Amino acid sequence: METLLRTPSLSRLKLPPKPLLTLPPSTPTPASSSSLRPHGLRVRFSASPDQLPAPPLQPREQRGDEDYGEVNRIVGSRTVRSPVFGDDGSVSAATATEYLIEWKDGHDPSWVPAPAVAADVVAEYETPWWTAAKKADAAVLSALLSDPSAARDPDAEDPDGRTALHFAAGLGSEECVRPLAEAGADVDRPERAGGGLTPLHVAAGYGQPAAARALLAAGADPGALDGRGRTPLELAREVLAATPPTVIGRRVGLEAAAAELEAAVYEWAEVGRILEGRGKGKRREYLVEWRDGGEREWVRSGWVAEDLVADFEAGLEYGVAEAVVGQREVAEGGGREYLVKWVDIEEATWEPEENVDPELVEEFERRQAQGGALPSVPASAQGEGSGATAKESTVMG
Repeated sequence: METLLRTPSLSRLKLPPKPLLTLPPSTPTPASSSSLRPHGLRVRFSASPDQLPAPPLQPREQRGDEDYGEVNRIVGSRTVRSPVFGDDGSVSAATATEYLIEWKDGHDPSWVPAPAVAADVVAEYETPWWTAAKKADAAVLSALLSDPSAARDPDAEDPDGRTALHFAAGLGSEECVRPLAEAGADVDRPERAGGGLTPLHVAAGYGQPAAARALLAAGADPGALDGRGRTPLELAREVLAATPPTVIGRRVGLEAAAAELEAAVYEWAEVGRILEGRGKGKRREYLVEWRDGGEREWVRSGWVAEDLVADFEAGLEYGVAEAVVGQREVAEGGGREYLVKWVDIEEATWEPEENVDPELVEEFERRQAQGGALPSVPASAQGEGSGATAKESTVMG
């Protein structure tokens, strides 16, 4: 086969003094809970065992002049991570690309760091991939991924740390997302530049519901945080709020993407009450007691209905009302009060009309009109109200 290099001088490579180090898989850490009732605790790894780079092939013996010989072509690529030690003792990971080189003299292929490979050889291998990625050409990407003669790294990064999945997500191509995910691409990989966005953040921010749906189906974490601490849903809502009403097409896309994310993030459940609060601002959370008796959970403030939060912050307690069993007119200031029977409180209490769920009032009035019997009320149910609200509320976004 003809050499891919235009000049012999570009095809000669030197061995690095020491092999590059690669990091072992990261210690698994629980992913951020992203649902009001998590569908199951998820554990994320930086890479699954089958996505980690294969052990480097042993380089062939060096010749006397310490070179490899002439390159035939690149037959594979991978992204490796090397440790970076900070002055404060912290350890982070730096990424680098290596290419599997096929040599003209027939020796075993060897992994070589990207900077040591001639630019035209790299271009010959990389240009079709990035051209297809940036055009969301699913047919070409699929063909390159399935080419047995030149293995592809589906997590290959451009200079900004973006992968083909980032481009597919931004262009809304679920046809590209599927083969990339099936090839083992990391659906939660954040870009190194531009705010640490994952592909799901990109799909959300560009209002691409089809890509968001495909990424979620491939296992993307809807609770992943970008560099500013935003989930994909929060980013979609933020962009939507900043988009003028006249830009109808963009708003429709953002709303549709947000709907896809809401379906993945939220599980509707009735709340008995908020027990505690902690944190400030965006870090504010509430300990929620569920109506169905599920385990109490800390829920981010942005995922709790605003009226529920407002009542808690104002010191208004929530109880679970079973029924309205009586009513009376208030002498001073007018208005009505309703006698509320509670699920978790022994004594019924009189509550102002504004504190009572309208549906319970309607049910009470319907029973009265039909002459139906009312639930029994303890004899001690009289006097002032408890200060608890008779709402049976649902946590909402």
